[in-house]
Amino acid sequence: MKKPELLIPAGNFEKLKVAIHYGADAVYLAGPEYGLRKKAGNFPLQELEEAVKYAHEKETKVYVTVNIYPRNSDLNGITVYLKEIENLGADAVIISDPGVIHIAKKTVPQLPVHLSTQANTTNRESALFWKNQGVKRICLARELSLQEIKEITKKTDMEIELFIHGAMCISYSGRCLMSKYMAGRDANEGDCSQTCRWKYYLMEDKRKGEYFPVEQDERGTYFFSSKDLCLIKYIPELIQSGASSFKIEGRMKSIYYNSMVTKIYREAIDTYWKNRENYLYNSEWEKELSKTSNRDFTTAFFNGKADNDISTSSNAIQTYDFLGIVKEALSQSRALVDIRNKFVSGDDVEWVGKRGKPASLKIGSILDAEGVRKKEVVQPNEEVIIQFDAPVEKYDILRKKRNEGYPHKMPDS
Repeated sequence: MKKPELLIPAGNFEKLKVAIHYGADAVYLAGPEYGLRKKAGNFPLQELEEAVKYAHEKETKVYVTVNIYPRNSDLNGITVYLKEIENLGADAVIISDPGVIHIAKKTVPQLPVHLSTQANTTNRESALFWKNQGVKRICLARELSLQEIKEITKKTDMEIELFIHGAMCISYSGRCLMSKYMAGRDANEGDCSQTCRWKYYLMEDKRKGEYFPVEQDERGTYFFSSKDLCLIKYIPELIQSGASSFKIEGRMKSIYYNSMVTKIYREAIDTYWKNRENYLYNSEWEKELSKTSNRDFTTAFFNGKADNDISTSSNAIQTYDFLGIVKEALSQSRALVDIRNKFVSGDDVEWVGKRGKPASLKIGSILDAEGVRKKEVVQPNEEVIIQFDAPVEKYDILRKKRNEGYPHKMPDS
């Protein structure tokens, strides 16, 4: 049994660096075209080359998504694009469409192909079919149970990748038509409008224009909106399933999300791997995951049937504000921090590094980058110098527990 890879989303270069710092074995990202996350930061080709070089220097693999379902017109530049990805040194491409796989095997036969979850692989025969087409790895559909996953890994003898955390799509493995019909934006070409998160009402056929809310809470009911997947409690079972890679959703999430989710799953995997006989689940892991923006958690279909309450309110739960990220450690106890949310001298905050538990910190004197004392940080992306009680590292995180009704909106980056 081989230790599974921890595969982390990288929506832009900063998120890639944070993911690697907190323990990613591999990252997945999109270049300028053909990916399913148009609104992620993504990587121009020159920056993609730099990202691959940076990741490889840190012994981290890079997989590039080419996973749209293309129309004929989309195919015109894809041969050149695949060659560019290969020349940049990417470790694999993630593809959904059989036609794109066909082009890839002709154009860049040495570049490994990973099959996207969008291809909806749900059984061993489908996996063997894709293996015969030259696919090296398959990311299985998220609707499978542990038992089904184990049977596929056992009968196929190929790399299997599993989503273990993050947002779930109400449509089968993400192949949604609602966005196209209702907003004119095609989710299968990377432009999802998240129509499933909208608020809906019920109308009886003979009572035109009378709209009835189906009560769930004070905000209404969201029929199509799923809770977020979280399988942190099942790390032993996931590893024993034989899967090669554990994948986290979230290329459009914040660097705070990236850092915390990577940190927790890294710790859980390593804890089990070091002492399988005496492994103990740490309930603090899920508590820490819940401190990132989420829509409550579900294990989805992992235990053989769907959770009784897999749907949720559309609004994400946010109990902590992301205040800033350490840009540079200036000394044993001083650091230059890139601010992402407002705080003031005297605030009680938490400081989180890639190892160990979060630590409490009272903000003392705040200096601007020139060393002038400040009382209050007002603008996001301002750089300030903060005193810490212990050594800090680049990419350590500052966060603050939110008060009820606190109005700040967490920035995405």
